[in-house]
Amino acid sequence: MILNYIWVGFFLVAFVVAVVKLVVFQDVEIFPKLMSSTFEACKNGFTISISLTGVMALWLGIMKIGEKGGIIPILARLVGPFFARLFPEVPRDHPATGAIIMNFSANILGLDNAGTPLGLKAMKELQELNPDKETASNAMLTFLILNSSGLTVIPLAIIADRVTLGSVNPTSIFIPTLIATFCSTMVALIYLSIKQRINLFDPVLLAYIVGLGGLVGGMIYYFAGLPQDQLQSQSTLVTSIVMISIIIGFMLLGIKRRLPLFETFIEGAKEGFDISVRIIPYLVAILVGIAMFRVSGALDYITGGIGWIVAQFGLDTDFVDALPVAFLKPLSGQSSRAMMLELSRPEAFGPDSFVANLASIFRGCAETTFYMVAVYFGSIQIKKTRYAVTGGLIADLAGIIAAIFVAYWFFH
Repeated sequence: MILNYIWVGFFLVAFVVAVVKLVVFQDVEIFPKLMSSTFEACKNGFTISISLTGVMALWLGIMKIGEKGGIIPILARLVGPFFARLFPEVPRDHPATGAIIMNFSANILGLDNAGTPLGLKAMKELQELNPDKETASNAMLTFLILNSSGLTVIPLAIIADRVTLGSVNPTSIFIPTLIATFCSTMVALIYLSIKQRINLFDPVLLAYIVGLGGLVGGMIYYFAGLPQDQLQSQSTLVTSIVMISIIIGFMLLGIKRRLPLFETFIEGAKEGFDISVRIIPYLVAILVGIAMFRVSGALDYITGGIGWIVAQFGLDTDFVDALPVAFLKPLSGQSSRAMMLELSRPEAFGPDSFVANLASIFRGCAETTFYMVAVYFGSIQIKKTRYAVTGGLIADLAGIIAAIFVAYWFFH
């Protein structure tokens, strides 16, 4: 229900701002711009869906080989005790377990294109266990809110963009992003523990959380000791080895089970086409609302208002210029990327400025919450999303606040 109000709110706010600009500032171009943005958003929604088809076919095909090859019991043994407490509704050897783990792995490695089809696969499997097919289950909410927390160990896409922009130290945001996104994930876990009465002090659950914290700490220690020119190549190498190893490992399991690998892959890949077509209406709806909100200039007024309030308290306002990226990321990944690139241009603040560094961290420590809620739940016809948006935005807010503090710590 909250998504309905927010979606309608995008249109109403955009309309009100456009009327003010037309009447007060005589901006005769604002309504044509709004109209043009709707057509462009429709085109983008369709393009994104089609571009996802190939990636979805690949990873759902690989997942099918893994499922039939026996990867689910293996993964269940590795993280079964942890998942049993976070996802008590999901049987230990259910296919949803494998899809969830693979989705988290892809997101942690910064591979958004691989994460989306695996996330849609996980939602489909969770829907089979859902007693109320129109209402999001606790397991779905846990999965989506943890996704919204945006835990990313290696922000490859962001580093690649900074290289393109000519940054002297493109990997300088690596550790700050890791710290900020770890904070957002911890807040997401705490929020879920309150809503679903999960005991985070359970010895098993606590051991996994401490282990995750130790892994993140180890990553920070290792990569902090690398020269800047080696950090990006090392992170790229690690990511590539992990993903290729997963594909080869699944195939070896299939060979061991004497599966017809090609036919099994095709069986799973066909699901990608069905899902791609099914999500088009939801993509178009959310992207049109976001486009009108952004093009109307409402975001500029919000950012300016925050800057004025901060200044009244005598606080430093340098972070305000990067806030548009923080506001856009929960709405649209492409919009937040475009804004980050705009702020990082040499003609603007420059790729190694405080604003550009903070904008990069903002982009890496939050997730496209509205996009995910619309597409993930839309793909399985969920109408009542419960507290999915609230939980996702709380996680995003935690990441944004942490990003500001970390950016001042590292770059100011």
